[in-house]
Amino acid sequence: MMNLLEEAIIYATILHQGKVRKIKNNPYILHPLEVAQIISTMTEDQEVIAAGVLHDIVEETDGTLEEIKQRFGERVAAIVESETEKPHSGESRGSSWKTRKEESLEDLKASKDIGVKMLWLADKLANIRSLAIIYGEKGEETWEYLNGKDPQLQRWYYKTVAEYVELELNRTGAFKEFIKHINFIWPYTFDVKKTVYQAYREISLDGCRLVGRGAKGDVYRYDDELVIKIYNENNTYKDVEQEIALSKRAFVIGLPTAISFGIVTAGKRYGAMFELFEAKTISWYIAQDPDQVEHYAETMASLAKLIHGTEVSEDDLFPSADDVMLGYVEGGLAMVDDVLAEKVSSLMRAVPRGNCLIHGDFHTGNVFLQDNEPMLIDMDRISMGNPIIDVAGIYMFYVAKGERDPKVVEDYMGFSYDTAKRFWKAFIRSYMGTDDESVLAAAEDKAALVSYVRLIRQIRRKGTDSEEYREDVPRLLGKIKSLSLKLTSLQLND
Repeated sequence: MMNLLEEAIIYATILHQGKVRKIKNNPYILHPLEVAQIISTMTEDQEVIAAGVLHDIVEETDGTLEEIKQRFGERVAAIVESETEKPHSGESRGSSWKTRKEESLEDLKASKDIGVKMLWLADKLANIRSLAIIYGEKGEETWEYLNGKDPQLQRWYYKTVAEYVELELNRTGAFKEFIKHINFIWPYTFDVKKTVYQAYREISLDGCRLVGRGAKGDVYRYDDELVIKIYNENNTYKDVEQEIALSKRAFVIGLPTAISFGIVTAGKRYGAMFELFEAKTISWYIAQDPDQVEHYAETMASLAKLIHGTEVSEDDLFPSADDVMLGYVEGGLAMVDDVLAEKVSSLMRAVPRGNCLIHGDFHTGNVFLQDNEPMLIDMDRISMGNPIIDVAGIYMFYVAKGERDPKVVEDYMGFSYDTAKRFWKAFIRSYMGTDDESVLAAAEDKAALVSYVRLIRQIRRKGTDSEEYREDVPRLLGKIKSLSLKLTSLQLND
C-alpha cells in the first residue's frame, strides 16, 4: 500500500505530465520534487513534504483543492492553498503580479502552521536557485523572462518572504542558502551574518511584570537591570532592527533614548532588550501617586519640546511622516464621508512639512524615569514631521479613547480616566507655555480633530459590523464636522 508521499508523487507526475518550466523548458515535475526535497531537509512531516509535491497543482494543472483535500487530507490542502494565488480574471499575469504577491504574502504572514512557512521557503529557494543561474548567465536580461519584470519588485518579494519565515526557520540550511542567493542577485540586501549559524537568545516571560504597552508590542521588566520590548507576532526581525537603528540615531543627536543591545525571542515573538536599571514608566509613577499628575505632565511636555525642537535633515536618515495624517483620513474617514474627508484633508495638507523630530507613539507608557531623568523607548515610529502628530496622539490616548468607555484609557494607562484628563490639561498648558484659555482651547480643538480621524481608522480596521463601529463612528463624525467648521489651520502655533 502506498504511503501519503508516494501517492502525492504519482498524482503530481500525472497531472504535470507534458508541462515544462518557463525558462529552461525542463519537465515541470522536477520543480515540485525539488521543493519536496528541500522541505525534507527541514522536517520529516509527511504532510508538509507531500504539500511540497502538490503545491503547484491548482495553479498549473486541472487539479483542485477539493480533490487534494479528499485524497490527502485537510492539512495538506490548507498548506497548498497558502501558496495558491487567487485568480485575477481579465488581467494578464504581468499586470496582476504585484497584487497577487501582496495577497499571498498576507496568507503567509497570518499562518500559524510551520508547514506553510517551510513550503514557502522551499518553493522560493527552488525558484531563486534557477533565477540565480540565469542571472549569472544573462544579467539584467533575466527579468524579461518573468511576469514580474521589475527587479526591485522581485527583490521586495523575495526579501519579504525571508523576513516572514526567519524567526522559525533562520537556523535551517535552506534559509541560509536562500539569503545567499538573494544577496548574489541584489547585493547587501541582508547582513551576511544571516548566512551563517545564528541563534537568538530565547527568553521566558514567566514572572515578568508588564510595564507598558505600545502599538507594536508590550514592554516587560525582565530583572532589576533589563527591560524587554516584545513585539506582536506579525512583526519581523526587520521591525526590531529598524527600531534599534532609529534609537541609535536619536541617541547620537542628543535625545534621551534607551539603547537596545540585543535581539531576543520569546516563543514566536521577537524582542529588543534595553538596559534600564530599576527604571519605571511615568504611567507607573502616576498610578502610584495621581496627585502628582501635573508634575509628570510637565516632565512629558518638556520632553516633547526637546524632541520637537530637534531639527534634522534627510542626511540624518530618519523617515518622513509627511503623509501620516492623510493616511488617517484615507484609512477611515474617506470610506465613511468623502466630502468631510476632503475638507479635513485640505486642512492637513496645509500643515507645514516639519524638519523636526516626532516620536510617533508618545505617551507615558513609553517614557521611563531613570534617576529622575526621562528615557524614551518604543522608537520604531520616530520620524521627521509636524508636532501636531504627537500632540494629537496625547489627546487620543488620554481623552478621546475614554469618551465612549473610560475603562479603555484606564486599562491602557493604568490610572483613572479623570487623572488622564487632568494629565492632558496640564500637558497642553505646559507644552504651549501659556495659561491663555483661548490659545489652549484652539490647540485642543486641533489635536482633537486629528485624534478623532485617527480613531475612525482604528475602529474601521477592527471591522464594520461591531457595536463599537455602529456607536462610535457616528459620534466621531459629528465631532469632526463641528471642529472642521471652527478650524482654519491645524498648526499648533497659529
